[in-house]
This record gives sequence, C-alpha cells and structure tokens, in this order.
Amino acid sequence: MKDGGRLTAAIEVLQEVETRHRPVQAALRDWGTAHRFAGSGDRTVIGNLVFDALRNKASLSAVMQSGDPRGLVFATYVKTWEKGLLALEDALAQDRHAPEPLSEQEKKLLSEDAQLRSSPAEAADVPDWLWSRFEASLGENAVTEGQALARRAPVDLRVNTLKSNRDKVLKRLAHTGAKSSSLSPVGIRIEAKPGLGRMPHVQAEEGYQKGWFELQDEASQLAAQLAKAEPGEQVLDYCAGGGGKTLALAASMQNKGQLYAFDADRLRLAPIHERLKRAGIHNIQVRDPASTDLKDLEAQMDLVFIDAPCTGTGVWRRRPDSKWRLSERALEDRIKDQRHVLENAKKYVKNGGRLVYATCSVLREENQSQSEWFLEQNPEFQALSALDIWKELLPEKALPDHVSESGSVMLTPHSTGTDGFFISVFKKQT
Repeated sequence: MKDGGRLTAAIEVLQEVETRHRPVQAALRDWGTAHRFAGSGDRTVIGNLVFDALRNKASLSAVMQSGDPRGLVFATYVKTWEKGLLALEDALAQDRHAPEPLSEQEKKLLSEDAQLRSSPAEAADVPDWLWSRFEASLGENAVTEGQALARRAPVDLRVNTLKSNRDKVLKRLAHTGAKSSSLSPVGIRIEAKPGLGRMPHVQAEEGYQKGWFELQDEASQLAAQLAKAEPGEQVLDYCAGGGGKTLALAASMQNKGQLYAFDADRLRLAPIHERLKRAGIHNIQVRDPASTDLKDLEAQMDLVFIDAPCTGTGVWRRRPDSKWRLSERALEDRIKDQRHVLENAKKYVKNGGRLVYATCSVLREENQSQSEWFLEQNPEFQALSALDIWKELLPEKALPDHVSESGSVMLTPHSTGTDGFFISVFKKQT
C-alpha cells in the first residue's frame, strides 16, 4: 500500500472508533481481517496513524478546528510525523485509494504559518472536564506532563532473575536497540520509534519464550521493588490481574516463601498460569474467586500488594483511546472501588505486616487522597515512606519529583520517563 491508501484506512478505523465507540485495537483488528491484502508493514503504519491521532486528539483538533477523523489523520501525518504539507499533497495525488484532495481551508490550517490558539487542556491533550483535576494533581508542570502522556511509549522489559540476568538478555536483544533502564535494576528499554517506525516483536524472541524476561513498564517494576517482598515471606497480590507484578514479586522472593495471586475477576487471572510456567516460578498459589475464598489468609500476610482498579490516566501513552472514553462517573466509580478494595485487603495483613497501595493513575483523588482516607479510617496502620525505601534500594538514582508529605511516590512520563504510577506503603502496628 502507498501512503494515500494508508491514510484512508486510518480515517476509516478512527470513524469506527468514534461512531461506534469501539476499542481501537478491536477496530484495527477487524479492519485487517476485512483487508487481508494489507501487509504487516501497512498495518503497522495504519495503527501508528490511528494511535498517534488519538494520543494528540485535543491538540490536533485545535489545529484543524474540528475533531473529524480526516482532519486528525492529516494533522498527524503533517504535524506529529513532521512529513509536511507537500508530502501529504503528494500522497493524496499519487494514489487512487487516497482520500479526497485537500480543501483550501485544510491547506491553510495545516500550513506552517497557521496561527494556533489552544487552551491548556488542548495543549496537554487532556479532556476538558478533567483538566482542573489534572492540573491540581500535577501543578505547574501539568501541560508538560500531559504532553509526555501523549507521546509513544517505549517497550519495557523486566529481566526474570530466576532464569537470567540483564547482561545476558541485553546481549540477546542487541539487534533491537535494547538498553538498560535508567531506574529499574532489572529493567531493559527499547525506545519508541517515530512516525512509520515499527517496534520489534519481543514476544517472538527466544529469550521471551524461555522465560528470561517479561513485558512490564519500568514504573510497574519499581512499584514491585518498593514493596520489598523478601524470600520466605507470606505475600498476597490482591488484584493480581494477568500477573505482571505477581511475577516480579516472586522473583524478589527468589521462589522462597509463599505468594498468593487473587483477583475478583477470574477472567483477568487467566493468563497467569502460562506466565508462571514460562517464568519457572514455583512459590505461587493462584486463588480462583469462583472456587475458593481467602479466609485462611486473614491476619497472616507479611505483605499485601494492591494494584488497585483505577482510571488508567498514567498509561494513556499505551491506551490513548481510554483517555477520551473516561468520564466523571467512571472516576467516581473507581474511587469507590479503591476504597472497597482497601477495606477488604487490610484484613489479610498481620501485625507488623505491610500493605502497598498502587495505581496507574496520576490523579490525586485516586492516589494521595485515598491514602489519607485509609489512614483516617484505619488508625492501626501508619504510613511508611516509599521515598525512604527508594533511597535504600536505589541509592544512586535520582529521586522522584512527586513525593507527598508521608513519603508516597508518584512516577510520571515527564519526571521519571515511565508510565504514571503511584505507590504508598503502610504498616500495621503491633
């Protein structure tokens, strides 16, 4: 396919997402099924156009004075990808499958000398209704943080220290451009490629098949490390989902002690069994909510880890369509969910044990406000400083910019080069 046809395809997919409110991955998959002549390279470019248009939807809509999919795709090609207006005109003229030629108004809006006036929310690519909360959470850097959340995410890997080490994995992945992560001592990063760039399919690599590494954002790796799961401990991963942090906790425990993986949604737990086998982990019990309860674990755990349900504002780089589907009602529901999870999970912590509360959100309402609420409601718990744990485990690394009075830590794309992630640690007093 030529670029003209790819532009048409991206517009069609965006229209499907907008008009039928479909997840972008599903819309892209269905487009590929219906257009089997498109090669993998074509599908990559089309996907990049669609995802980048969604990442920058507000700022590009300001450029085009409209959120129409055609304008968003054209602005992505010209502005975000820096191809320029002439390249777009050539793409439209040289392919019979291309969209209709540019109107004079579109040419004017896409021209380099077009004057752009945008609001802070548009400049940050944050939904208007959320801007006041976003700004209150991130302060004077809110626009910069929003722009960082609107860029492509790197591919981050966590070395499985039960089977390999970072030097060995780096050597095997040298052809991908993989480098050591800047913060996580077990992390590897493959930087995002711009424009038409295609990321390597690391899950096809021999090292992945052998369990030498897992896909996991660096912030998520750091959250697991700050939990300080020790060999021989009793640990409950209360919202285990697909098991990414469960595997990281197990590696920290060196396969010693007992780790329980639980999630209220049994479907979310489904992938964990294959991942455990591949990673060579033997100290995990998966508790299926449909067939068992956790009564035997009450007041027995040295550590309870909660990766709480949240709005996902910290992972907008990876799920840009979720940014525009988020609503005020959904935020309110997540806040209720988080309090419910905290109140349920606390009963499994033994005296002297720890409770770690984490979210992939950058909103204060889901993060520090929830930590403060929990401490007010549960005086038997006290805050431990995640910042002090950071200093202990990562003494040579730069400190996070976003730290609360109690020492809770928030990571962000702009400040730490990671997904947005919040970590708060509590200890149950004896």
